[in-house]
Amino acid sequence: MSSELDRLKQLEQDFAALLQQKQSETQQRWNRSLPVGDYLVDRWEKARSLGFGVGSSIYDSSLVLGQVTVGEQTWIGPFTVLDGSGGLTIGDYCSISAGVQIYSHDTVQWAISGGKQEPERAPVRIGSRCYIGPNTVISKGVTIGDGCVVGANSFVNVDLPPNSKAWGTPARIQGSTDRT
Repeated sequence: MSSELDRLKQLEQDFAALLQQKQSETQQRWNRSLPVGDYLVDRWEKARSLGFGVGSSIYDSSLVLGQVTVGEQTWIGPFTVLDGSGGLTIGDYCSISAGVQIYSHDTVQWAISGGKQEPERAPVRIGSRCYIGPNTVISKGVTIGDGCVVGANSFVNVDLPPNSKAWGTPARIQGSTDRT
C-alpha cells in the first residue's frame, strides 16, 4: 500500500512539474495562460483525430457531438460547442471564435410535450472563409454562406447569404463583405 501511495505522489509531482514547464513555455512564447487540458492536448492532432481538414485546429476545451465535418485551415477556439447530432459542416479557412455554440438540434418540443415528442434536428452549414464572433449561438437548420462575418454575441436563427455581415440578437444582415 505504501509503495502504491508513493508512486501516486511521484506521479502527481511529475505531472505538476510538466504542467509548470508547459505553462512557462506558453507564457514566454505567446503571453497567454490556458486551461490545463490545452497544455496537454495538441490542437492540430485533436482536429486530425476528429477527421477535420489539413491544418485545422480545435482546442481541448471544445465539445464535439455527432457528425461534424470541418474543412482545411479552420481554427476553432476554446470553449466552443459543435453539435453535429443533426449534421454540421464547416468550410475551409473559417475562424470559429471562443464560446461559439452551434446546434443542429433542439429539445424545445421534447421538453414542452413532457418527452412525448422527439428532439428536432436539422443540419447546419457554415461556408468557407467565414468569421463567427465570440459567444455567437447558431441554431439548427441554419446555412451561413461563404465569406460571411457574424458579430460577437449574436444569435443566428436565419440563413445568411454569401458575403453577408450580420450581428445582433436575433442576427440581422447589416452589410456585405464583398469588395467589388
